[in-house]
Amino acid sequence: MPKYFEDKEESKRPCSGVREDLKTCLLESDCVRIDKKTPKECLQSGTNVNDNCRALQVAFFECKRSLLDNRTRFRGRKGY
Repeated sequence: MPKYFEDKEESKRPCSGVREDLKTCLLESDCVRIDKKTPKECLQSGTNVNDNCRALQVAFFECKRSLLDNRTRFRGRKGY
């Protein structure tokens, strides 16, 4: 499922792998291609977005939240 590691240079930003996969998933979704909505509008409305994109959205949220959590000093960041 993750397409980030295929033919791409590694970014130094945290959560960049999940961000790239979420962006790719949203751009390939029916909501963007057929309904001609922006990815932000698709995530807010929730229509025509498949379960993989929703799972990536949750993973991206968890990764971003782990950046603010002080316990990550011991556990490490979530995501890839």
